[in-house]
Amino acid sequence: MTVAATATSRILGLARDQVLAALFGAGNEMDAFAVAFRIPNLVRDLFAEGAMSAAFVPAFTYHLTRRGKEAAFRLGNNVLNALLIMTVLLVVAGLVFTRQIVSLYAGNFASIPGKLELTIQLTRVMLPFLITVVVATVAMGMLNSLHHYFVPAVSTAIFNLATIGCAFALVPIMLSLDLPGIMAIAVGVLLGGIGLVLIQWPPLHREGFRYSTAFDARDPAFREVLMLMGPGTIGLAATQINILVSTLLATSEGTGAVSWLTYAFRIMSLPIGLFGVSIATAALPAMSRHAAAGDLAGIRETLSRALGMTFLLNVPATLGLLALSQPIVELLFERGRFTPADTRATAAALQLYAVGLIGYSAARIATPTFYALGQSRTAVAVSIAAIAGNVGLSMALVGWMGFRGLALATAIAALGNGGLSLLLLRRRLGAIDGTRLLVLFAKVLAAALVMAVAARAIHYGMTGLLPGRPVLMQVMRLGVAIGGGLAVLAAAAKLLGIDQFNDLVTWAAGRLTRDRGHESC
Repeated sequence: MTVAATATSRILGLARDQVLAALFGAGNEMDAFAVAFRIPNLVRDLFAEGAMSAAFVPAFTYHLTRRGKEAAFRLGNNVLNALLIMTVLLVVAGLVFTRQIVSLYAGNFASIPGKLELTIQLTRVMLPFLITVVVATVAMGMLNSLHHYFVPAVSTAIFNLATIGCAFALVPIMLSLDLPGIMAIAVGVLLGGIGLVLIQWPPLHREGFRYSTAFDARDPAFREVLMLMGPGTIGLAATQINILVSTLLATSEGTGAVSWLTYAFRIMSLPIGLFGVSIATAALPAMSRHAAAGDLAGIRETLSRALGMTFLLNVPATLGLLALSQPIVELLFERGRFTPADTRATAAALQLYAVGLIGYSAARIATPTFYALGQSRTAVAVSIAAIAGNVGLSMALVGWMGFRGLALATAIAALGNGGLSLLLLRRRLGAIDGTRLLVLFAKVLAAALVMAVAARAIHYGMTGLLPGRPVLMQVMRLGVAIGGGLAVLAAAAKLLGIDQFNDLVTWAAGRLTRDRGHESC
C-alpha cells in the first residue's frame, strides 16, 4: 500500500509537470517559477529529507522504544515548536529581503524585462509554504516511527492535486485580472502545503498526539536533537552555496535552461522517490530501533538489504532512462507551449542526471544510517565534500557543455556522495556484505545493459511501424519498448541467476501485508 501511495504521488507529480509544461513551456514564466520555488525548497530539503528528519526520527524512535509514547510525543511537540519559531522568523526575513535574495540567485534575470520582478513576486507568495512543511515533516517523522507509512506517502499527492487544480481553475482568473498565469501555481503551492498537514494530522491524533504551545528548551531529549542537527546546519550553508552557484550558472545560459533542468530532474525524481526515498523511509525506523538496542548486526543487515533492493531497482531504471530519454520526455511534456527543441534539451539533461541515480539513492539510505549511529558530523562532512565537488565541476563543465554540464556535475557529485558514504559506513560497521553486493551489482548491470539495448531497438522498430506524433502512437511505441525491455530484463536476470528479484517480490508482498495490518486505507 505504501509503494502504491508513493507511486500515486510521483505519478501525480509528473501530471502536474505535464500541466505546467503545456501551459508555460520552458519560457520566462516557468524559469521564474522554478527559481522562486527553489528558494523555499532550500529549507524544505533540510526539513523533509535532510538534517532535521535524520536527526529527529532516531531520537523519537529511541524515546518511543525506551520511554513510551508520552515521552516521544513530548519530544515531538518540542521539536515542532522550535522549528515553527525558527521558520516563522525565516519567512518574515525572507519577505523583507526578497529582492536581495532573488537577485543573489537569479540576477541574470534582470536582463529580460519583468522576469526578475516576476520571480520576486512568486517568491513572496510561496515563502509561507515553509511553515506548513515544518508541521508536515515532523508529523511524517512521528507517523513513520509509529509504523504509519501510507498517509505520509500519499500526502504529496494532495500537494500535487492542489497545484493541478489551481492550474485549471485559477490561471484563467489570473489572466482575466491582468496577472501572470503562473501566479496561480504559486497559490497552488500554498494550498498544497496546507493539504500536507491536514491529511497527516488525523492519524497522528488517533495515536494520541496532542499539540501544545508549551516549549521546554532545557529538555535533554530536545537538546540531543539540536546537537545532531548542528552539523546539518553547516551542511545547509554548503548546500546554499552549491544551489546559488548552480542557479547563477543556469540563469546565465539563457531562457529555458532553468526550466529544462527542472523538468529533467522532476522525471529523475520518480525513480528516486519510488526506489530511493521509499526504501530509505522504510529502513530508517528499523535502523533507529537497532541503534537504540545497540544492535550493530541488525543495522548491517538492514543496510545490506536496502542497498540490494536499491541496485535491483535503480540500475535498470538508470539504463532505461539513458535508452529512452527522448521518447519519455516527448510523451510527457511535448504539447502546448513545450516545443520539440525543449524536448531535445530536456532529454539531454535527463540522460546526464540519470548517471547519478544510483548515487542519489545510496546516499538517501546511507545518510540516515549515520544519524542513527550518532555520527551526524560524518554525514555532513561527506555532504560538504560532494557539494564542493559539484560546485567545482559545475563551473568547469558549464563552459564546455552549457546547461548540460550542470546536470553531469550533479550526477558525478551524487555518485561520489553515495560511494564515499558507503565506504565510511563499512569502516564504522565492520562489514556491509560488500562482496555479495558487488556481485549483485555486476549481474544487475549486465542484465540492465541487455534490457536497454533491447528497449532502444524495439522503440526504433515501433517507430517504423507506428509513425507519427499522436499521443496514442507515442504511448504504444513507448509502452511496447518498456514492456519488451522488462521481459528481456527478467529473462537475463534468470539466466544470470539473480535470485534477489524473488526476494524483491517477497519484500513488496511483505510491505503490503504490514501496511494493511498497521493502518486501513
